Amino acid sequence: MTRRLDVFVDHSRCVGNAMCLATAPGVFAHNADRQSEVVDPAGDTEEKILEAAFNCPTGAIRVEVDETGKRLFPRAG
Repeated sequence: MTRRLDVFVDHSRCVGNAMCLATAPGVFAHNADRQSEVVDPAGDTEEKILEAAFNCPTGAIRVEVDETGKRLFPRAG
């Protein structure tokens, strides 16, 4: 069974370079300010979502397990 994820973009950090859109286009889109936003947290695989978060150059993406709130990225210190 696939676990549901909560995906967040911190707009104070996002510079809109679209790496996340290229990696997980079903999850992310640009808003009117050309910043990434989550359009469907179930729009791609967990692997692709975590890859998008890992490759974000500003660390603007946070990923958590929906049911438990456990943070998957960035890892809690």
